[in-house]
Amino acid sequence: MSHPAADPRSDTRPADVGCLLAAIAESDTNGLYHENGFVSWREHLRRSDTRARALRGLLAPDRPAHVGLLLENVPEFSYLVVAAVLGRSVVVGLNTTRRGGALAADIALAECQVVVVEAATRDLLSGIDLPGVQIVDIDDDRWSELLATAEVDVDSVPGAGANVGAGRSSVTIPTADPDDLLMLIFTSGTTGDPKAVRCTHRTFTGAGRMLADRFGIGSSDTVYLSMPMFHSNAMIAGWSVAVAGGASVALRRRFSASAFLADVRRHGVTYANYVGKPLNYILATEERADDADNPLRIVYGNEASARDRRRFADRFGCTVVDGFGSTEGGVAITRTPDTPDDALGPLRPPNAIIDVETGDRLPSGRIGEIVNLSGPGLFSGYHRDEASTADRLRDGIYHTGDLGWVDDDGYVHFAGRLGDWLRVDGENLGTGPIERILVRHPAVRQAAVYGVPVEIGDEVAAVLVTDGIDPEEFSCFLGAQTDLGPKQWPHRVRLVDSLPDTATFKTVKRELRQDDTPFTWYRESGTQHFVAFRA
Repeated sequence: MSHPAADPRSDTRPADVGCLLAAIAESDTNGLYHENGFVSWREHLRRSDTRARALRGLLAPDRPAHVGLLLENVPEFSYLVVAAVLGRSVVVGLNTTRRGGALAADIALAECQVVVVEAATRDLLSGIDLPGVQIVDIDDDRWSELLATAEVDVDSVPGAGANVGAGRSSVTIPTADPDDLLMLIFTSGTTGDPKAVRCTHRTFTGAGRMLADRFGIGSSDTVYLSMPMFHSNAMIAGWSVAVAGGASVALRRRFSASAFLADVRRHGVTYANYVGKPLNYILATEERADDADNPLRIVYGNEASARDRRRFADRFGCTVVDGFGSTEGGVAITRTPDTPDDALGPLRPPNAIIDVETGDRLPSGRIGEIVNLSGPGLFSGYHRDEASTADRLRDGIYHTGDLGWVDDDGYVHFAGRLGDWLRVDGENLGTGPIERILVRHPAVRQAAVYGVPVEIGDEVAAVLVTDGIDPEEFSCFLGAQTDLGPKQWPHRVRLVDSLPDTATFKTVKRELRQDDTPFTWYRESGTQHFVAFRA
């Protein structure tokens, strides 16, 4: 997830989500679009208040008030997030691509008393033992009955706040400490088991306000949410931006590249967020002469290639801004207008690049770990995982686990994850720079690089998504890339139709490493020529 770089603690405005909701609670013109429906923010709060009261009757007071949301991008997800604010509970984003024991472990780790499902997700819990957990299905009669009972319950939610007229009763919006927990969001799990990141009110208000201010998001805007809402990209770089700016939200149940432009035009979308490869997928759709005839102004996210950002901006007539950050929020690097296309942004204190073994700060041109020397930033720890929290903050420094290097002009370039580190002929290499060179080829849509262990060190393996490419021509192309060092040349190449993704469109390299499918080409020893692979 990408976060803005400024420290939200310097913002003197109230830093709880309730204050953002109070500012939009009487809006009848802005709100939530979904499929053919629209719900104003006023009605949204009323529905959320009903849900807060319904859940209060299900939550045992002697246990953490944690409610798991095993939902796709449906209005109920947004209602329940706001219900957590109104009812002083905590929502847990549960990944709808997790299965069996892994999903059960997530629910247990997050201490969910209640898990909310829908028709599209209810079967994910079939056969799973969840002791002490109540399952609530929003497409079931029981949920309708709970809401109907709560509708006639005139008891207000405890807490001081602003009373907002809404329907038959008023909604009390309680105040909260900025560091109170609001949501547990699991990391993507690209390099290991997902961890539950503690996201506070400040996490939402800080990022939401700064992005709304930065991009001028206001009541005339509509924010498009098609990234999964159980992840931080959608919630912190999307939903919170809309709430902070008083904009509307257009929800799509699941991301669809083919439906993107139609949705933008239909709902008047001006801001969209992404993580991973969505821009690439949208660019793969059929191009039309009028693609730029749309209201889209800003597309914000991270991990898109420089080529895709340029092509997307040109084709759809918008500004694409790619940032660097994570669900944890410990480090943020923001692009400036003069940042080179293939860089993340300028390296500014307290961020630094350090040697992964010695911890020493590195000069320009050397690959090391991207860290925050001042400490945790917005990171509030992993829920019930003190060891991982301590490892992330060892030596008083926030460690991203991401590799980078700084050019002579002071701009940071991403070099991959620590787990992607390669050692070729005694030299440590990052995968990111190699991948960025490979996708320069016009026939290569996506690329993933990883190391294959050999007797001494690693060989470079590249997996390419392409509709067709000639090995000799590819060899000539790589030979013309002056910034591709001799040790960065792939030893083996596999051509595929797609790369394995997480639910947030990040490549899962461990699946590539486990793939025993024969490679398509290999590079002849001591040459720059690729030939067909011989098993």
